[in-house]
Parts: sequence; C-alpha cells; structure tokens
Amino acid sequence: MIRLLPHVHPSTRISLLPIAAVLAGLLSLAGCATTQPAPDQALQAAEMAIGNAERDRASQFAAAELSEARTKLSAARDAVRNEEMVHAKRLAEQSQADAELASAKAGVVQATTVNDEMQKSIDILQQEMQRNKGAH
Repeated sequence: MIRLLPHVHPSTRISLLPIAAVLAGLLSLAGCATTQPAPDQALQAAEMAIGNAERDRASQFAAAELSEARTKLSAARDAVRNEEMVHAKRLAEQSQADAELASAKAGVVQATTVNDEMQKSIDILQQEMQRNKGAH
C-alpha cells in the first residue's frame, strides 16, 4: 500500500537555502578561528642571531641594526601573545635578518680596522727598509 504524504501549503515549507547559508557561514568562521601554532623556530632563530650579533660586538659597530632586531623580536613576542601568529613569524624573521645584518656590518668594520692597522705596519716596515738601504 502506498501512503501519501499530507499536502503542505507552500508558505509553510522550510527552505533549505537559509539553513545552508548559515551552516556555510559557521564553517568558515570555524576555519578562521583556528589559531596557527606559535612560530617558535623563527623566534629562536632571531634570539640566536641577536646573541651572535652581540658576540660580534654589533652593539659597538652596528648599534642601529641590533636595536632594530631587538625591537622586532619584542614586537614578535607581543604578536604571539595577541595570537597574531603570521605577523609574529614575519617580525621574528625580520628580527633575524636585522641581527645578521648587524653581525655582517660589525665584521666589515672590524676587518677594515685590522686591514688599516696592517697597512700602517707595512708602511712603517717599508720606511724602515728605505732608511736601512740609505744607511748602507
């Protein structure tokens, strides 16, 4: 025996379109709400680069770059606390780059200083050799 469904007036039917739209909205919000993990590796790399720059005496030879690296690392940590992980990672990477630049600049200044001192020593030796030639 076939059973017929009762006739429902069209105005009382439930439309699936608004329900589908609400579900889609909720799913997209759930996707946005998931937080990325903290950029621990990027933060550690920045900390290490700053430590290396400090050992390279960057505070003496590239203070502005080292200061910028520290500022960006601090901002990255703040971004982690605010759960802005993408921004935190970017800041940590910039901090690392600034610290590495500070190390490189410090190295250039130190190498230039050594080179200048060696050139002065060579000049003095050449002068001594010229005097000794003239004395004989």
